[in-house]
Amino acid sequence: MTEEYEIEVDGESFKVQIEPEGDYYNVTVNGNSYKIKLPEGQAGNAPRKRSAKSGKKSGTISSSIPGKVVTIEVELGSKVEEGQVCMILEAMKMQNEINAPISGIVSEINCSPGTSVDANIPLIVIKPEDDAE
Repeated sequence: MTEEYEIEVDGESFKVQIEPEGDYYNVTVNGNSYKIKLPEGQAGNAPRKRSAKSGKKSGTISSSIPGKVVTIEVELGSKVEEGQVCMILEAMKMQNEINAPISGIVSEINCSPGTSVDANIPLIVIKPEDDAE
C-alpha cells in the first residue's frame, strides 16, 4: 500500500510516495523513483504525515540528484499552475518531467538546456501570485 508524505529537506518541501516491497521500499520524490533498503532494524518507522495547514510550499525547483537540463518549458515572468511541467531533467539515464510545486509567476531561471546541474541547487524559482510583483 502506497503512503504519501510531505517532508522537508534543507527548508524545501517535497511530496514523497513510499511503497514497501519485501525488504525494499519504492520511493518517489517529485517524479523521480528510487528503490531503497533501510539498515537492519530501521524499517517501518516512516515519517509522520504533515498536515495541510502547516507552512507554505516552496516555489523553488531543484534536483535531488545531479543531472543535465534537457529542456526548459517555462519563461521568465510566465504564469504557471501547480503540477505544470517546467523542465525536463536527465538524471541516471532517465528523463524526468519536473513539475511546478506551486502556482505563481516564474521569477528566476538559473539554468539553460544542456547545463549540468548539481543536487539541491535552485534551478527555477516560482513566486506565488499574491507575492509576485
